[in-house]
Amino acid sequence: MKDNLTQQAITLLEKLIATPSFSKEEKNTAKLIADFLQSNGVTIHKELYNVWAFNKYYDASKPTILLNSHHDTVMPNKDYTRNPFQPEIIDGKLYGLGSNDAGGCLVSLLATFLYFYDKQDLKYNFCIAATAEEEISGHNGLEYVIPKLGELDFAIVGEPTQMHLAIAERGLMVLDCTAKGRSGHAARNEGDNAIFKAIKDIEWFNTYQFPKVSKEFGPIKMSVTMINAGTQHNVVPSTCDFVVDIRVTDAYTNEEVLEIIKENVNCEVTARSTRLKPSSISKDHPIVQAGIQLGRTTYGSPTTSDQALLSIPSLKCGPGDSARSHTADEFVYVDEIREGISLYIDMLTQIV
Repeated sequence: MKDNLTQQAITLLEKLIATPSFSKEEKNTAKLIADFLQSNGVTIHKELYNVWAFNKYYDASKPTILLNSHHDTVMPNKDYTRNPFQPEIIDGKLYGLGSNDAGGCLVSLLATFLYFYDKQDLKYNFCIAATAEEEISGHNGLEYVIPKLGELDFAIVGEPTQMHLAIAERGLMVLDCTAKGRSGHAARNEGDNAIFKAIKDIEWFNTYQFPKVSKEFGPIKMSVTMINAGTQHNVVPSTCDFVVDIRVTDAYTNEEVLEIIKENVNCEVTARSTRLKPSSISKDHPIVQAGIQLGRTTYGSPTTSDQALLSIPSLKCGPGDSARSHTADEFVYVDEIREGISLYIDMLTQIV
């Protein structure tokens, strides 16, 4: 059965590669995924450009495992030497835009869902969700779908990790900060220079250490990445604006970090968003232990994915290599897909 599922998965991935699916333009790949599931006898749900389904013997009294990956892609970069929409298998590599990020993961999870779809007497339900807009952290992808899925116990998020176990993922917050002074003529002792006020707060961002330190990531990282002040050389600026990039660890929530910052700086602080949360799953969780028993290693992922939108324990794991994501002449090894399907099934079989 695994061999048949692997072949179906590779054929679907070739079709997905051949079908452009930039973020917000995933209509045609959503149809391919819906058709694939329906052709295998699955009843689907489809809204916007998202497709999801539940196992045949869904039981509301049982906990549900979410299997999720995305079918949108970034734009191909200018260094491509081959047609990004022409799937080709050469020396065991399946080339094409989205093959590695995250097509290989998506089709492997779809195959895994089909493996368990019509099995009875499982301890868990299964929900598969193929979602849109991951590459732009959009609101009409997984975030739109989650409220429609019911109560979820934990999730496996398909991103290329070489099938190792990313048990934690950094969150992301971007802050817009404004230090305020008073304008005046630069030639006279007038005004209150906002730049000097900003410098004090910038130095705090550069040196402050949060008391709690993540086992997976170490300390929270705060970087001032942009600054702007002044209108002309002879006017003391009344405002100085700067931007702070914050990579939040699983030791804090985004809201906790924001509150600590506001208590320690004098500038006005506005978070563009707090929705990209740090996430984690216990190393003692059964699905993590199942992966470890199969020779997988655990680590903390520095990259952000749809995992940041989940408020349940979640494991990021999938075939492919994150280092290939968004690169020219992107590819995934066919054997990686075969191994991914087998390992997903073997991990889940231990707990369901």
